[in-house]
Amino acid sequence: MPVLTSPLTRRPGIAASRSTIFAALFMLLGFAQTIVLTVLPIEALRLLGEARLVSLAYLGVGFAGLFGRLAIPLIIRSIDRSGVLMLGAGSLCLSGLLLVSATVPGLVLGLLCNVFALGCLEIILNLCVLDQIPRGELGRFESKRIFFAATPWTFGPWLGVWLQLNVAVWLPFLLSAASGIALLVSLRGSLTAAPNRRQPTRPSPSPLLSVRRFFSQPRLRLAWALAVGRSSWWGMFQIYAPIYAVQSGLGAEVGGAMVSMGLGWMWTVPLWGWLGRRYGVRKLFVAGYAASGAVTLVTALLMQSAWIGAAAIVLAALATEMLDGGGNSLYLRAVHPYERSEMTAVFASYRDATQLLPPAIFAALLTAFQLPAVFVAGGVMMLGMSGLARYIPRRF
Repeated sequence: MPVLTSPLTRRPGIAASRSTIFAALFMLLGFAQTIVLTVLPIEALRLLGEARLVSLAYLGVGFAGLFGRLAIPLIIRSIDRSGVLMLGAGSLCLSGLLLVSATVPGLVLGLLCNVFALGCLEIILNLCVLDQIPRGELGRFESKRIFFAATPWTFGPWLGVWLQLNVAVWLPFLLSAASGIALLVSLRGSLTAAPNRRQPTRPSPSPLLSVRRFFSQPRLRLAWALAVGRSSWWGMFQIYAPIYAVQSGLGAEVGGAMVSMGLGWMWTVPLWGWLGRRYGVRKLFVAGYAASGAVTLVTALLMQSAWIGAAAIVLAALATEMLDGGGNSLYLRAVHPYERSEMTAVFASYRDATQLLPPAIFAALLTAFQLPAVFVAGGVMMLGMSGLARYIPRRF
């Protein structure tokens, strides 16, 4: 079923301007998330006392977050998108208040509110993109979105910790909540002026039926699996690159610099986006996953030499960054307009999947092997994803 468009959305200049505005809004969302990204596990470790308990807390929050995210379409049906947007911003504020209480119950409830809030904001923002951005512009929009998000993802994790240690404990949470409120204010107009938006004509299915419907569609299933692979690699990088730096004797500061440099490759996304438009997302994904897998495997072999291993990890991040040139465009072009709310909620669950499965697998590996085994597993996974990317339709 074709997407309804207005004359305005068919005008390239207006469409390009709209895509730039929405890409900038993803920068706000990224800041709301990354300013507390490193603060949260540090606070959890301080209150719980050991890494094992922190892992269990995050695992429980991940499970709860998965079900909460799947329930968001039902909430949208009840209170509309503007209500969910307000609920997300309010939950982000409540999360900050709970986390600064410096208690274990406050920590757990604060993490739950944070996950739910970011799920609400991300889903509504993605729905607005699908309503406002013409189908033919989605590929270009994805590379632009990731480029705009490069700033918070490069500086946010470091800045949050620095502010907490040098200015005020509560300041990162305040800035996160302020970013959520700014996103709320910016999006309110878009919720009522959506040229591509279709009103639902049938009752919203239950979350479990939405999951079944999502995974019955091969293109959506493929987009979800590839997103899980990409996100899992980045999760591995953000956790185990600093651990490698500490264990190899380079130090925690070098580990932080490695993460910043690896995430800083996001500034190259316009190049990868151009290559994706020039040669196709299918070729970009096949090459990107293969390059990431190969360099990650080489990294595992070079870890006996600390500085060479560190450089290899950063280069593996560059190879993985190729994939962000296509971003989530495969999903955005595959989802049907009449089921965007339900399918977007299920697709966004790839973030929850990457918070549950990879940590469990890596923890099991580390009970029997040394740290390089994690990168071997990550490399093999990415090579498998390269083979899976060959199933992307050739026209993409």
